[in-house]
Amino acid sequence: MSGLTREQGITKTSIIGVIVNMLLSGFKALAGLIAGSISIVLDAVNNLTDAISSVVTIVGIKLARKKPDERHPFGHGRIEYFSAIIVSGIVIAAGLTSLYESIQKIIRPEIPEYSAASIVIVSVAVLVKIMLGKYMKAQGEKYQSEALAASGADASYDALLSASTLVGIGITMLFHITLDGWIGAFIAVYIIRAGWGMLMESVSSVIGNRPDSEISKAIRKTICAHEDVLGAYDLILHDYGPDYAIGSVHIEIPSQMTASRIDRLTREISQEIMEKYHVILTIGIYAIDSIHRGLRESIHKTAMEHMGVLGTHAIYIDDEEKYITIDVMTDFSVDRNALKEDLEGHIQEYLPGYRTEINFDNHFSD
Repeated sequence: MSGLTREQGITKTSIIGVIVNMLLSGFKALAGLIAGSISIVLDAVNNLTDAISSVVTIVGIKLARKKPDERHPFGHGRIEYFSAIIVSGIVIAAGLTSLYESIQKIIRPEIPEYSAASIVIVSVAVLVKIMLGKYMKAQGEKYQSEALAASGADASYDALLSASTLVGIGITMLFHITLDGWIGAFIAVYIIRAGWGMLMESVSSVIGNRPDSEISKAIRKTICAHEDVLGAYDLILHDYGPDYAIGSVHIEIPSQMTASRIDRLTREISQEIMEKYHVILTIGIYAIDSIHRGLRESIHKTAMEHMGVLGTHAIYIDDEEKYITIDVMTDFSVDRNALKEDLEGHIQEYLPGYRTEINFDNHFSD
């Protein structure tokens, strides 16, 4: 698949998932109906929801590839997240229906009559699901598809469910008692739990996740590798699909740099970030002078004495206007009013009469 595009790779993998799950669902449903086993039938239902999930994934990736238009200038990449939400809803609905049917079997139990064919079908299904799960999860990671990776993880867990069905079959054949309804309820609860987890992950992506720490670190490292960049801060990323993002960052540079040099530097950084990470980056500037280095270090040390303070940057001191501005990065536990009062008092000891502005940045990324 190395020569396939992302869309082609996801589509091909999803089609394979549809075919395999439809075959497994059909064979399991037939075996379950013949044996009168609710657990095998629900295992078949679970495979059917997996097939439907793959179909929705294919539709989602097709719609997500639509070109930007007047109403959606950033493209349609987030449709993939909504397709994953639809899949989650299908899975949850199937789980609730399955739970109801299993409870009926618990209330009015019937001992299934298993055949050699049904045992073989379930056994083969376990092996097939293990292989399918590994394959789909690997392809999901390769093509950065949440829906595909979720389907792969789900397939791996399905193998365990089918294995539990085999255990139930063994117990029934050896001791002539049935755990069919209980195993079916277990499968149903698993289906609901898996669907809920998929739903929460997809909704989180739509709302806006914290940027991946490894990507954030890599982007900042790339930026700081440029000559004259003293630091990179306030990185914010907004993704519009798995392979397209827009963001902003502030960089610290020497205050004596000319406008033309700054323009050239920011263009170089933007182009490199786009080529390496597929991120359109807007770059802001913090001008740093060498005159007040000692004071900046003192302010930073004072701030870091407070629990929850993660760093300071963009410390700008204007002696002509008697003005100081500071950005302080904190976690969400910090008492910002107390911190602000402490920093202002500390600055007044060094520069009495200076007006201070303290800006607080939430800790968005590592």
